[in-house]
Amino acid sequence: MLLHELVRDTARRTPEALAVSAPDGQASYGRLDALADELALALAGRGVRAGDRVGIWLDKSVAAIAAMQAVLRLGAAYVPLDPQSPAQRIAGLTADFAPAALVTTPDRSASVAGFAAIADTPVLSSWPDGTPWSRLPAAGAEAPEVVLPGPAADGDDLAFILYTSGSTGEPKGVCHSHNTAWAFISWVAEAQQAQPGDRYANHAPFHFDLSVNDIYAPFTVGASVHLVPQETAYSAKGLVRFLVDREITVWYSVPAALLLMMRHGELLETDAPALRSLMFAGEPFPIGPLRELRAHLPHIRFTNLYGPAETIISTAHDVGVIPADRVRPVGIGSGVCGNTVVALREDGRQAGPGEEGELVVSGPGVMLGYWGRSPVTDRTYATGDIALVLEDGSFDFVGRRDVMVKVRGNRIELGEVEAVLQSHDGVDEAAAVVADAGIDAHIVAFIVVADGHDPSLLDLKKHCAQQLPRHSIIGAVHRLPSLPRNPNGKVDRRLLTARASAQEPAGAH
Repeated sequence: MLLHELVRDTARRTPEALAVSAPDGQASYGRLDALADELALALAGRGVRAGDRVGIWLDKSVAAIAAMQAVLRLGAAYVPLDPQSPAQRIAGLTADFAPAALVTTPDRSASVAGFAAIADTPVLSSWPDGTPWSRLPAAGAEAPEVVLPGPAADGDDLAFILYTSGSTGEPKGVCHSHNTAWAFISWVAEAQQAQPGDRYANHAPFHFDLSVNDIYAPFTVGASVHLVPQETAYSAKGLVRFLVDREITVWYSVPAALLLMMRHGELLETDAPALRSLMFAGEPFPIGPLRELRAHLPHIRFTNLYGPAETIISTAHDVGVIPADRVRPVGIGSGVCGNTVVALREDGRQAGPGEEGELVVSGPGVMLGYWGRSPVTDRTYATGDIALVLEDGSFDFVGRRDVMVKVRGNRIELGEVEAVLQSHDGVDEAAAVVADAGIDAHIVAFIVVADGHDPSLLDLKKHCAQQLPRHSIIGAVHRLPSLPRNPNGKVDRRLLTARASAQEPAGAH
């Protein structure tokens, strides 16, 4: 299935059905289809052809989604760029993927005009009739059938590139074809039992792989997607109002957004009668808050999805009643989307029940490769994530291989330390890093304190000592009003490591 055909097919069947609701307005499937064709012609007029890449540097909007559809209709691939990124980073990314055109605002275009990598790139800086991107152009008479230049795309052709920083911090362009994306989209729409009357929320930015679900799963059945505005994305009360007022039926976000809504938006005191499916991914959901949310919404389907951008989603686990004595985050389930997921031990053999290993994904959802690097020819990707194999063959997430650390010769799983810290009644959230090296190396915890609590370093040490080996007990703790997060909502461990190394030695509190 070609991704742009989803909108066109629905537009032919039910053109008046709502497709997108966004800060710049609303668009039915018929309107979105027509707008995408108009933009495709405008891009073709600027030289975009099949096989090209087009950067889309717009805020969340109908315009951004129409631009994605337009690019795909030309057999080209789109690259969503973070609206919050500085001009220098955008220039660096465009130097990497060499766009045939850039869709952005005049101000943003001017901000990168001085960079050689983008100086001569054609820019589409408004709707074809001159209307600014911040609002939709006036609806005109019914447009005639548009004939677009260039050959139709093949399912194996590149559809989009998502840039991720990876473990080194160097941006890498994850390349997905129509087919690799469809492996996820078709599975998730069926798993969610997507219906035409569904109203999907889109919290994730478009350059983050969670948005692939929000945009395309509703398009498979003619449902609508409601884009969370940037100014609301980190507003606890604003997000809860959005969920209720928009009568959202399917919600998908990183746990951090749900934790924010619970802690400061009164989500646990709010009814959400329309909501039927709640999904989360990106990092482990602290078990205590998840147990509370599960109890508050007992009739809602909860699903924990796991997968790096290189596979979009690899495994899934439906979350039922969470036992009161569970300390670790809920499991991540087993392979989905037609993918095979195994855990490989350090000796290269497949891990069995009770053993740990690196998760390796193979199958139709694995990326084409990183832009500008050798393609993935065997449809296999080693994730760098360590998991524990359970008796039924499913997995518990243990942690990143690159955060499996050693302190004075002892192997430590920081994810386990964090899970134990978060099981303390006085801790809402926790992250653990290692500061210093050699004989001075020690574990530093950063915590968000639960309301009405003030756990001391000694309290937390005693709590850890009940469940962890001696070498895994924290040496210092720092309280924060919230954990620092990157633009995708994940805990910014590089920043915490830098802060830990710059602050007090072991014993700090």
